[in-house]
Parts: sequence; structure tokens; C-alpha cells
Amino acid sequence: MTNTDSPTAPFGRTLCAMITPFTEAGALDLDGARLLAGRLVAEGCDGLVLSGTTGESPTTTDAEKAELVRAVREAVGDGIPIVAGVGTSDTRHTVELTLAAEKAGADGVLVVTPYYSKPPQEAVEAHFREVADASGVPVMLYDIPGRTGTRIEPETMIRLADHPRIVAVKDCSYDFLGTQKVLARTELAYYAGCDEHVLALYAVGAAGCVSTVANVAPRRIAEILEAFAAGDTARAARLQRRVTPLIEAMMDGGLPGAVTAKALLTELGLPAGPLRAPLRPAGRAAIDGLLAVHE
Repeated sequence: MTNTDSPTAPFGRTLCAMITPFTEAGALDLDGARLLAGRLVAEGCDGLVLSGTTGESPTTTDAEKAELVRAVREAVGDGIPIVAGVGTSDTRHTVELTLAAEKAGADGVLVVTPYYSKPPQEAVEAHFREVADASGVPVMLYDIPGRTGTRIEPETMIRLADHPRIVAVKDCSYDFLGTQKVLARTELAYYAGCDEHVLALYAVGAAGCVSTVANVAPRRIAEILEAFAAGDTARAARLQRRVTPLIEAMMDGGLPGAVTAKALLTELGLPAGPLRAPLRPAGRAAIDGLLAVHE
């Protein structure tokens, strides 16, 4: 089915890939998560993604993931979509996490391509279908081959679009042509997963973004999409350019987004806490560089 000119946004338009706050002792900081989630919504995010890459999902337990969903739901209420990261390299485990996220109150799940084992496309498709069949919540596919080692090829994405609960894609493929091919042939709601693509992808029909930079600059990210949606494309372009130095410092400076986001949040006096190993905190020089480009 051909996509419309005004795509639906099943999980909101400006989504933050929220960090997972920890206490100084390394435990899950649920009070901090509630506080941060409330701030993000107040500053322009109309959806939140929990336990994704930026949320340090590889180092949080299954129980912590469910606790985080419940705490954030309590903080933001029922009107803000919550998407829970449930992707693993094991289909059975991913199904278990999906059911737990649904029970905890998530509005959808983010399912990354199985990593390390590098399954062929037929197996990738079967994995996503099995997860989508397992529960009643809608699914956002997460295409990030730079981390997983395996792409969700455009033709695979087009076939998956026929599943009634596979409704969205977080796109970190860096394949702009492939993304446009899927947009032209499906109703999948695309979300830019790379902050440098927020405006570009929205301009060709995406539903919005899942932004790491929004952890520290939610209003600045939201305003890009708001300006474009209002028809002020020149302002949208200016706003995207203005945030580019921060995007570059956070996402292209050699440190993962979880590290740079937590460093800035800590400097701003907001909940963050330490990182879980193997991630390590940013050094002073990196922090000073981040502060220099954060307004």
C-alpha cells in the first residue's frame, strides 16, 4: 500500500532515547528516571524510548527493564507513548521481554535485529514475525547494522510491513535511498534514529525521530520538527544546523551516546549517575568540549 503524504506517528513525533539513571552505587534509580522522564515531556518530547542503546539495555536485567517501564509510566501518565527496548540476539528471550514490557504498561516495543549470529534475511524476518505474533503491542523495528552486523534489507522491511503489529522503524541504516524505497511502498512509520537525519528523514515522509541528543536538548530537537510541520522549512533547516555541533560532539566524538548524554546530564544537575561496565565515564576534556557546544 502506498504511503500517504501525512504519515501517522503511532508513538508520537519527537521521541527521546532516554538514558537509564543509576544511583552512585550502581542500582537502578527509579526516582531519577521519573524526574528525567517528566522533564523530557515538559520540554517537548511526546514519546519516550526506554532500554534502547542509549539506555544501556545490554547491562540492565529483565526485572530492571520492567521496573523502568512502570516507573516512567507513573511519571508521565497514560497520554505519553512509551516504547520499551526488548531486542536481544535470542528470539525466545526477546518474546519474553516483549510480554513483560506489555504487562508493565509499554505502548510498544523496540526490537533490534538479532546481533552477533548474523542471521540471513529469511531468519531475520521470521524473528520479527515471531515477536510480533507473541503479544498485543505494536512493534518498532530497529535497523542499526553498524552495531548488529546485519541489515534489515528494504525488501525484508516491505514484506514485514504486512504484519498488523509491525508499524514503525527506528532507522539507523544510513541508507537514505533504501529508506525512501520502503516509505514509498509501505505505511511503516519511520523514525530517524540518527540525530543528523532528523530533518532530512522527516522531510521525505518520516513520522519523527528517536533522539539521543534530546536527553540534553529536548526542546531544540522538538522545534526542528515543529517548524517543518508548520511549513517554515527555512527555520527548520536553521535549527537543524544550529544543533549540528552538539550532535557531532555527542555522537561522532569517539564516545557512545550513553556516555556523552550522561556526562552532560550530570553537569546540568539532572539524573544520570554512573555507567555500567564496560562503558566508562567521559574524561574532563571531553566533558568540557560537550559543554562548549551545549546551549
